[in-house]
Amino acid sequence: MENNTTKNIPIQLFNKVPEVTLFFWIIKVLCTTVGETFADFLNVNLNFGLTGTSITIGLILAATLFFQFRAKRYVPAIYWIAVVFISVFGTLVTDNLTDKMGVRLETSTILFFVLLLLTFVIWYVNEKTLSIHSIFTQRREFFYWLTILFTFALGTASGDLIAEGLGLGYLNTGIIVTTVIAIVIAAQKLKLNNVLSFWIIYIMTRPLGASIGDYLSQPNKYGGLGLGATITSIVFLLGILGIILYFTFTKRDVITKNITEDKQDAEDKHLVLQSLITVALFIVLGFSAYFWRHNQLQKQSREQSIITNQKISSSKLGDLSIFKKITEDTKTLVLSNNMNEAKYRIADLEHEWDIAQAKLKPMDRVKWAEVDDAIDKVLRQLRTINPVQKNCVSSLVNLIAILK
Repeated sequence: MENNTTKNIPIQLFNKVPEVTLFFWIIKVLCTTVGETFADFLNVNLNFGLTGTSITIGLILAATLFFQFRAKRYVPAIYWIAVVFISVFGTLVTDNLTDKMGVRLETSTILFFVLLLLTFVIWYVNEKTLSIHSIFTQRREFFYWLTILFTFALGTASGDLIAEGLGLGYLNTGIIVTTVIAIVIAAQKLKLNNVLSFWIIYIMTRPLGASIGDYLSQPNKYGGLGLGATITSIVFLLGILGIILYFTFTKRDVITKNITEDKQDAEDKHLVLQSLITVALFIVLGFSAYFWRHNQLQKQSREQSIITNQKISSSKLGDLSIFKKITEDTKTLVLSNNMNEAKYRIADLEHEWDIAQAKLKPMDRVKWAEVDDAIDKVLRQLRTINPVQKNCVSSLVNLIAILK
C-alpha cells in the first residue's frame, strides 16, 4: 500500500537558479545596464551595426545557455553571464523590430506582453507551478529562460515607450518604475503571491536599470551625473564581479535542494486568481495612462505645427533648424580634424533628437525614421574606435541634406 506521508518527503534534486535576495536584485539591475552598454559598444564603437551586433550576441548567448543547461547545479558565474547576454539579446530583439522593421513600440509592448502571458500559461499548465524554487528539470529551465527573454524584451519595449515614445525621459521612467516596484513590495506584505510579485519586479528592473545607467552616464547639462558610459560600465562591471565572487565563495544564493510539495503548493496559492486581477489592472491602468499622455502629445504637436508654420515648411517634421545647426557645427569640427570636440557636439544632437522624438514621430513616421537612421550612421562613424574623417564628413553631409 502507498504511504500517504510520501508527499512530504523532499525531492533530492539541485535547483539551477539562485535564491532571491537583495544582492540578486542589485546584480540584476547592474547586468541590465552593462549588457546594454556592451551592445552599444559593438553596434557603434566597433561599427558592427544592429544586425551584426544581434548575430554576435545571439551566438554568445547560445554558447552561454549551452553551458548553463549542461551544468548539474547552479553556478553563479555561468548563470549571471547568461543573464547579461539574454538581457542584451532581449533588448536587441525590440530594437530590430523598431529600427529595422518599423514596428511601433506600442505594438512591440503588446506583442511581448502577450507572448510572456502565453509562456506563463503553457509553463503552468505543464508544470503546475511557476516557482523559481522548482527549476530542477530541463523543461522547467527552458520555460524559465524563455520567460527571462520575454521579460527583457517587454521591459525594453515598455521602458522605451514610456521614456522615448511618450517623451517622459529615463529619469521620470525610473521614478515611475520604482513606484510600481514599491507598490508590489507593499502588496507582497499584504499577501500578494510571492511568485507573481517576483515576475512583476523582474520585468520592472529592466527599465529601472536603463534609467539608472542613463542618469549616471549622461552629462550634467542633461540632468545626469556626467560619469560617462565607460566609467559607469566599469563601476557596474566591478560590482557584478564582486557579487559573483561573493556568491561563489559564500553560497548565500544557493537554493536548498530539499523542496517539498507542501512548500510548492504554498508558493502557488492564489497565483492564478491574483495573476488575472493583476493583468487586468495593468491593462486598464496602462491603456488609460497611455491614451492620456498620447492626447497630450498630440495637442502639443498641433500647437508646435502652428508655431513653426508647418504648412509652408519644407520639412514634414516642421522646424528642424536646431538639429541642422548641431550637425553643421559637428561637420566644421570634423573638417578641422577636431574629433574629440565633434563627438561631444554630436552628443547634443543625440540628446535633442531623443527629447523631440515623442512630438516629431507622430507627424510623419517615415520621415522621422529616415532622419533617425541618418543620425545613427553619423554616431557610428564618429564614435568608432578609429574614426575616418572622410566617412564622418560624408555621413554628416547626408544628414544635413535629409534635414532640409
